[in-house]
Amino acid sequence: MIKVLIADDQELIRQSLEIVLNSKKDIEVSGIAADGQEVIQSVRKNKPDIVLMDVRMPKMDGVSCTKIIKEVYPQVKIIILTTFDDDEYVFNALKYGASGYLLKGVSMDELCDAIRTVYSGRAMINPDIAAKVLKLFSQMAQTNYTIPVEEKSIKALTKTEWKLIFQVEKGASNKEIADALNLSEGTVRNYLSAILNKLNLRDRTQLAIWAVQTGVQYNKSEDT
Repeated sequence: MIKVLIADDQELIRQSLEIVLNSKKDIEVSGIAADGQEVIQSVRKNKPDIVLMDVRMPKMDGVSCTKIIKEVYPQVKIIILTTFDDDEYVFNALKYGASGYLLKGVSMDELCDAIRTVYSGRAMINPDIAAKVLKLFSQMAQTNYTIPVEEKSIKALTKTEWKLIFQVEKGASNKEIADALNLSEGTVRNYLSAILNKLNLRDRTQLAIWAVQTGVQYNKSEDT
C-alpha cells in the first residue's frame, strides 16, 4: 500500500484527491495538510511514502517543505503540483530533490500513474513542463550556479558511465536509460550510484545540472 500525504491550501482539491486516491486498491491517504507547517508535522507523524505537494501554500511554500523533508526524511518522495508560471519554484524543488512535477489539472489516472512511478523509484515530469525544465537547466548552465567536481574524479569515469550521464542530461528515466543502453534497471541504478560516488554528487539532479553545465561528451563508437 502506497501511503500518500495530500498538501494543498484549497479544501476542494484536498477533498477531491482524498476521495479518488482512497478508491484505489494500492493507494491510501495517510494525511492531509492545508499549509506548509502542517505538511512537516504530518510527515513527522505519519511517515508517508509520497507527498503530493502544492507549491503555493501559506506559512511555508512547497519548495521550502521539500527541502526540509528531503534533508530529514530522504526516503519520502515528493511530487510537486505546479502551474505554468511557477518556473522558479519548479527549478528549486528539483534542486532540493523532488521526484515528480505535475501540472494542476492533470487527470486522476495520470496522477495515480505518477504516484506509482515515483514510488517505484523513477521520476515523473509532465510532458507539458519538461521543455520548461530543460530551458531552466540551459539558463542555469549559463549562470554562476556551478557544481564543482574534481578533475581526477571526471577522469575516473568509464565510457559506459559517460553514456549514462548523457542520458541523465537528456532527462531520461532509469527505464529509458536501460532500454537505450540495453541494460537492466537494476544495473542502471548501480551505475548511477557509482557515478554519484565518483563525482561526490548528492543525487541525479545535481548530476544533470553538472552535465548541462559542462557539456558532457563521450565517444559513442567506443565500448567500456
